[in-house]
Amino acid sequence: MNKDLDKELIDECYRRSLELLKTNCRPEGINAALKTKKADTRHYASIFGRDAAICSLGMVASEDRHLIRCAKNSLLTLAKFQAPNGQIAKFVKPEKKEVDFWYTGCIDATLWWLIAVDFYDRAFPGEKFRERLKKKIHLALYWLHCQEHQGLYLLQQNEASDWADIMPRTGFVLYSNALWYRVKEIYGLEHALKTRHFFRYIFFPFDKAVPANRRARIMAHYVRRGKKRDGFYLSFVNFAFWGPEIDVYANILSMLFGLSPLSRSARRVEAMLKLKVNEPWPVKVVHDPLRQNSPLWRTYMERYRQNYPWQYHNGGIWPFVAGFWVTLLNRVGKKRLAWRELERYAKACSLNNWEFNEWLHGRTGKPMGMAGQSWNASMFIFAWHCLKQGVRL
Repeated sequence: MNKDLDKELIDECYRRSLELLKTNCRPEGINAALKTKKADTRHYASIFGRDAAICSLGMVASEDRHLIRCAKNSLLTLAKFQAPNGQIAKFVKPEKKEVDFWYTGCIDATLWWLIAVDFYDRAFPGEKFRERLKKKIHLALYWLHCQEHQGLYLLQQNEASDWADIMPRTGFVLYSNALWYRVKEIYGLEHALKTRHFFRYIFFPFDKAVPANRRARIMAHYVRRGKKRDGFYLSFVNFAFWGPEIDVYANILSMLFGLSPLSRSARRVEAMLKLKVNEPWPVKVVHDPLRQNSPLWRTYMERYRQNYPWQYHNGGIWPFVAGFWVTLLNRVGKKRLAWRELERYAKACSLNNWEFNEWLHGRTGKPMGMAGQSWNASMFIFAWHCLKQGVRL
């Protein structure tokens, strides 16, 4: 640990993170945010598929018995309310038996649930958690395979149907396919190498190699004709259009899951630092937000006046993503910087008297969104254990 770090701040953030998570736990699992009247109105006081799964990473890593039990119950609750076709819900309200699947589906809830189940199983092999959930896992994988393109081995999805649910990403989406590759690896699924192969051609179609697959080749042609190479993966690719905004979060996950060689990942991290994606706080989830004059702009992005440039999913700062960022910095050999970014992550959580805000404005750093966000606390804990104990996702 760096000698000039504010160790007291880091320790306090760790302690407050534990406290917040315990407050947000209930017998069925972890709520996405602190239970308030506003949180109830916006459904944040619910067990979200993706949120609870991501939260379980830090909760398991914490070695706190109460949090480990809550993480386990979260995953079991999501399994209990799994759809008959295998999909894991966007969120569930167990007390009302209410299950929500968003407007056009919620593909990443199923992906994160599978990753979290495996993470728990590896932490406690004696419980045979994967074996216990074998039928549920099989059904979830079957549903995902039904979303997979049978020539390119990448997931296809509807518009705005992952965590960035008011962004117009559609078709082949970087974020979801980074998760899909990780799921294929940890569950030993067939065609993982083909998924990796086409991942590179679809999301980074700038190398000299030309795809043999005609569909991939034509899509790559459209991108090459209309976009200059910038070194990052495209946020999504559809038939003749794509996402130019640089999805920082998805690029981080792609590197964490080994979809680019370590040396190239190190160069991409340097490029991110030059773009100052970690300013004023780590990290902005989009580098170049979509503007209202963009052909990709959608009227739903104006809902709640939320997704204008530098806000929410469109360039806002999401502290929980800093946990993945810190983990990536450590992975590429920047441990000193990783500790410094963990300190700044703690500072972001401390704003508004430790409000653990959902997101911050991408330029001003002003705290925004729902308070008491569980995954902010959990990913801080996960990143801390990554740096101190070498915990790996």
